[in-house]
Amino acid sequence: MECKKAANISRCNCSYNPCQRKGYCCDCISYHLRSRELPACVFPESAERTYDRSFEHFARLVAEGGV
Repeated sequence: MECKKAANISRCNCSYNPCQRKGYCCDCISYHLRSRELPACVFPESAERTYDRSFEHFARLVAEGGV
């Protein structure tokens, strides 16, 4: 499968600038799941900037109607 990095990066809201996985969604998802986290793209921008990408944070946002 061909990576669509150019298209992916235009939708990537990750604010961690030195991230080497930007645009490489497969690598990003694998990395975060190993840490029981979700990637930045599933969080609203204000929540993403907290760098709390935990499942629990996402669940709280869903419960509050923030996602």
